[in-house]
Parts: sequence; C-alpha cells; structure tokens
Amino acid sequence: MNRVRSLLTFTSKAILAFAILLMLVGFAEVNNALHPPRIVPPGNTLRKFDIPYQNLDLITEDGIRLSAWYTPPRNGVVILLAHGYGDNRPEWVHALLAKKGYGVLAWDARAHGESDGEISTIGYLEVLDVKAALKYAQTQPNVNHIGAWGGSMGGATLIRAAAEFPEIEAVFIDSSFASLDEEFDYLVPYPLINPLAKLIATTETGIPLEAIDPTSDIGRISPRPVYIVHGTGDTVAPPDAGRKLYEAANEPRFLWEVENVQHLMIHLDNPRRYQRRLLGFFDEWLLGK
Repeated sequence: MNRVRSLLTFTSKAILAFAILLMLVGFAEVNNALHPPRIVPPGNTLRKFDIPYQNLDLITEDGIRLSAWYTPPRNGVVILLAHGYGDNRPEWVHALLAKKGYGVLAWDARAHGESDGEISTIGYLEVLDVKAALKYAQTQPNVNHIGAWGGSMGGATLIRAAAEFPEIEAVFIDSSFASLDEEFDYLVPYPLINPLAKLIATTETGIPLEAIDPTSDIGRISPRPVYIVHGTGDTVAPPDAGRKLYEAANEPRFLWEVENVQHLMIHLDNPRRYQRRLLGFFDEWLLGK
C-alpha cells in the first residue's frame, strides 16, 4: 500500500511539474510574441539615395506615439508603409517609391522601433496605427490619392485597415498570414503548448485570436484593388496563406506566388520583377497610367 501511495504521489507531482512547465513554456512563447525586439531604423538607405524626408510623430486615437518618416509626393500620391513583426520602417520600399515620385509615410508600429507602446497585438490595435498615418497623409498638401504596402504583420494589418477605411485606394500585400489562429497553429504546432499559448495570448491582450482574420476582411476591400505576394517556401507565415487571401478577395485582385522563396524575400529573389509589379500596380490604379 505504501508503495502504491508513493507511486501515486510521485505521479501527481510529475503531472503537476509537467503542467507548470507547459505553462511556463506557453507564457514564454506568448510573452516573446507580445514584446517584439526593438530595431531602430538607421535611415542609411534614404540618405544613400538622397531621399528627402522629415521625422515626425503620429499619435493614435488610443494615445500611442508612433515614430515616422514622411516624404512628400511629386505625383499626388502617398503610399503608407506598414512593416512586419519585429521589424521597422522598410527603407528599401520607401526609397523605391520615393525615387519614382511617390510620397511615402512609414512608421514603426506600436511596441516596435522608436515608437511607444508596451505590447504588439499582431494586427489588431495596429489598425489604429494605420488610421493615424492615414489621417496625417490626408492633411498634407498635394495629396490626391493614398495607397498602401504591407509586409507580414503589416500586410495583415493593412487588409483589416483597408476594409474599414475606403480612403486607402489600393493595397499591395507581401507575405501576410491569413488568420492569426492559423499563424499560431503554424508557428506553435505542439498539441499541448498550442492551446495554452492561445489562451494566454487572449488573456494577456483581451483580444480573441479569431478577431484578427484577414480572410474575413479582404473581401470588403473590393472594388479597390489588392495585390498579394507570397513565397511557397515561407516558414514564418503558412505557405498557402497568399492563396487563401486571394481566394477570399473580390475583384480586382492579383496573386504572385513564387516557389521555394522565404518570408518577405521575393523582392530579393527577383528585384527587377518585384519593382516592376509594385510600381506598375500603383501606377495603374492610383495614377491611371
């Protein structure tokens, strides 16, 4: 009897220890996700190409200060740039567009780079970041049209924002996830840790994962155009996410999939083609070329 009791005691302690370990691992996963590394944008690329820009602060309606760069347009069009998780203002996109006469407004998302904010909500409250940028662009002189480029988390954010704000007239999306729930399944594919991580994420943010579902929003962007770019070798967003977003979108819609290319790397795989398609998209739909 004593042996049985000892065995039961040992087993219960082992189960408890395992449960605590799972909770710690799950909390660590979520904590890392909600508190991304801060990378400060140097501005080297803009200076290299002599791109004029001004530093400014955007204030969101929930009181978050966002650090941003603004280049005024020479063609009447401003493109909003929303970067991915753990990243910062995409200087290469900024420079590419500005060299062709486009105005550009790029910012560090909340809890990223030089912006304020304690946590990233991976595409939910970040819609307020886009709203603050949109409002600023609308008040600037010589701005007749506004488009947007979004990468990864920024792409998911822009899909949700464009569905809400018709003032964003054309959207170019690179390597977005299709839903945050699927993103968790892809990045945390462990049967025991996955549901715990989802629970902790929902508890910490107060936002259900189901609320961040670009596939449910993208159809509302029509009749404005959306261009979706995705690599099937993506190991950050599910490789089929681009296809799912395309199928959920309404016309006019465009999909460019590239085999065996990693996350946000299509522009490096074929820089000239990427530039032609990006510039051609905005030229056609915002400048009428």
